Amino acid sequence: MAVRAHHIVVIAALALASLAVGGCSSINEKLGAGVGDILPHWAGGLPSDAPPRRGTPEYEAYMKEREKKRLEPAANNANAAAPAAASPASSAQPLEPVH
Repeated sequence: MAVRAHHIVVIAALALASLAVGGCSSINEKLGAGVGDILPHWAGGLPSDAPPRRGTPEYEAYMKEREKKRLEPAANNANAAAPAAASPASSAQPLEPVH
C-alpha cells in the first residue's frame, strides 16, 4: 500500500486538531473557576444564593454565621425539624403490614 500525499495531509490535520483541543482543556482549567462568578445565573453562572468561595473574607464570615446558627437551640433555629408529636411513629393506630 503506497503512502500518498493525501494521507499525510489528513494525518497532519488530525494531529493539529488534537493538539488544539488539548490546549483548550488546559486553558479551561484555569479560566473555568473565575468565569462562573462573572456569568449571570441564567447563562450558567453561580446562583445568587451560592455560598462564597473558600479562602475569601466573605467565606470566613459565612462559616462563622453557619457555626453560630448550628449552636443555637432548636426552638430558636429556623431550620429546626418539626416537633416530635407530628412524627408518624407517635400515631395511635399501628400501620397495616405490607404484603
